Amino acid sequence: MNFEKLVIRIKQTNDFLQQSAVKAVNTHLTFRNWLTGFYIVEFEQNGSDRAKYGTKLLETIAKNISIKGLTPPELSRCRQFYTAYPQILGLITQELKNVFPVDFLPENAEKSILGLPTQELQNEDLKHISTVFQNISYTHLTELIKIDDRTKRRFYELLILKTQPSVKELKRQIETLTFERVCLSENHKTSFDEVMTKIQPQQATDLVKSHYFFEFLNVGQPHLIEETELEQALVSHLQQFITELGNGFCFEARQKRILIGDEYYFIDLVFYHRILKCHVLVELKTDKVKHEHIGQLKSYLQHYKKNVQEENDNPPVGILLVTNQNKTLVEYAIADSDLDIFVSKYELQLPDKAKLEAFINNELKNTK
Repeated sequence: MNFEKLVIRIKQTNDFLQQSAVKAVNTHLTFRNWLTGFYIVEFEQNGSDRAKYGTKLLETIAKNISIKGLTPPELSRCRQFYTAYPQILGLITQELKNVFPVDFLPENAEKSILGLPTQELQNEDLKHISTVFQNISYTHLTELIKIDDRTKRRFYELLILKTQPSVKELKRQIETLTFERVCLSENHKTSFDEVMTKIQPQQATDLVKSHYFFEFLNVGQPHLIEETELEQALVSHLQQFITELGNGFCFEARQKRILIGDEYYFIDLVFYHRILKCHVLVELKTDKVKHEHIGQLKSYLQHYKKNVQEENDNPPVGILLVTNQNKTLVEYAIADSDLDIFVSKYELQLPDKAKLEAFINNELKNTK
């Protein structure tokens, strides 16, 4: 071993053990918080003097334990964590029971909150919860426990395991209804793969979604809305709209006036994408896609490419938002174009989630 190899070996060992230490700390923190929630729920249900503390229980616990970070709100979160993930009890009784003295666990610790003996929990369920416990940070879990629907929560568990998003990105995925979007798609696998590429877009195709959801507009009768009303509503909810569009969008203008020849035209919405460094022109239609819609957007893109695009910019991208896609028409209409034109469908109400559950379970089964 020469000196260079010695230095490399020490660095590799340090990096490996540092990562292991961080992972161990997270696992122990997660375990501590789950057990804390476990004890609180058990006391609330079976404590001999629980009535004495009533609604002030969490405040009293926090005051008496004096543990940094375990404030009343955090204790409430621990309780919610236990309630959302009762299956972790299976891991404790099978893998971690010997870590604590026997009297640390309630007498009925061999039973889960679901009323099932831990040995009867399905192997696949235990395997999955073990994967979640060991690979998802507690800060991510605090976002997941806010989701009441178990299928929806498992979907975002899968997304975390597959993509390792930041907590901020996870929140954005939840806020932009990624679960509902994949649910609506005809091919769940393809749609889920698209979600993974859009978490950090690398090219124009990565920034456009096949479906957009504008349920935050609270439109009661979607079929009666006019284009100007839709545009005004989106601008009035600009923060939610940009969140729905995705990472990197910066708003520039509404009804952007451009001069083509001797006639003025107005582009519905104009954005600049700070990651891909290009303008994004958005046209809104309250009916199905038509050939003239695409032709109109082509003209706007050509104008921007020739007259607006800066030297360091990439070519502009066009997004046509319609209520119904005609994929064959779109394919023919843009076949001869050298511009990035995308036609996406938007929904003003949420879809049913039933079809997605089998896909999620199958993907989780194959996730290590």
